[in-house]
Amino acid sequence: MATASYRRLPALLSRRNDTSGERAVEGTARLGRRTKDLVKRLGPGDVAVIDHLNIDRIAAEELIATGVRAVVNASRSTDGRYPNAGPLMLARAGVLLVDVTDGDPFDLLDEGETVTVAGGSVRRGEREVLRGEALDAVELERRYERQRERVDEALAAFAENTVAHVRQETDLLAGAIEFPPTRTSFRDRHVLIVVRGDRHRRDLKALRAYIRDVRPIVVAVDGGADGALEAGLRPDIILGDMDSAGDAALRCGAELIVHAYPDGRAPGRDRLLEMGLEHTLVPAAGTSEDVAMLMAYEKGADLIVAVGAHFNLIEFLDRKRAGMSSTFLTRLRIGDKLVDAKGVSRLYNPGARLGPLAPFLGAFAILLAILVIASPALGELVDLLWLKLKIWLGL
Repeated sequence: MATASYRRLPALLSRRNDTSGERAVEGTARLGRRTKDLVKRLGPGDVAVIDHLNIDRIAAEELIATGVRAVVNASRSTDGRYPNAGPLMLARAGVLLVDVTDGDPFDLLDEGETVTVAGGSVRRGEREVLRGEALDAVELERRYERQRERVDEALAAFAENTVAHVRQETDLLAGAIEFPPTRTSFRDRHVLIVVRGDRHRRDLKALRAYIRDVRPIVVAVDGGADGALEAGLRPDIILGDMDSAGDAALRCGAELIVHAYPDGRAPGRDRLLEMGLEHTLVPAAGTSEDVAMLMAYEKGADLIVAVGAHFNLIEFLDRKRAGMSSTFLTRLRIGDKLVDAKGVSRLYNPGARLGPLAPFLGAFAILLAILVIASPALGELVDLLWLKLKIWLGL
């Protein structure tokens, strides 16, 4: 059954402070149409004003981490097309969520002003500025269950779109993409592809032993560069449209490769030019993570380990991908050289290291010395063994 693989999703939506949405919350309005940019300047007590159709899990996790008390959405947080978990995660975390139905919050609210959110009302002082639908956890859970029952419809539409676009992206399969030269040599090396996703932090934590012992090349896909730096890894290469990676990540010393449209247009290049950062271009169809994997493959990588990459229907719909033709073709081309991070963390068995044994060996040496000193017989035996050793060595 198509819904079987999504039975685990409710476990991710831990029940915390399940609220009815009727309580009033006062906070400072912070406005941003792009949620991934807005979260960088949100803080505890703020009211996030966003324009995000179908809030995905990544956006929900980032909003919750900022400590915001309420989210006012100019778009529908869930439109019913597929089971997106983001709104339910927000509600269960105690965040008031309001979908505006009357008025545009970006016209009627000002950055930094104090607003009060109560039920479906957004007020400035005593005056109601916006009216919308308050989405509580009970209602969102009911919608989520209905969406899961209809996931077959989303899967069918997704598959049709994928097949329709396969012909347009055959360059991925034919190896016709011209990748720029890089300082980093991929030949016979392991490559770690880090993608900003809902599980990249957990994957990187699980791979600590593998990364420490193997020292793979780290290729970060756009916002994945920030995730790599958070985990203590400096990316060797950052590839993407450069709209999600932070300034610090772009200046970390990694090689920068801008993913451009097949016709050569590269909007993300303007940002790097303004920052004065050297970079190269790779025009290609598909997603940036697909292009990163193909680059590692074409340049001779021995193994490609994907962290945070998208592998199922819900993840692709969450990222607003209508189809997965590029991903299908990429996986078909690179074959068994691609391994998901979970597979590596389960199968990789690091060899024994002397570091953890050092305290034990030190304690054993101290104990042995005490026994020799306390026992004359053992002392004489050690002297005899030492004498034989000197004779054998000719000392």
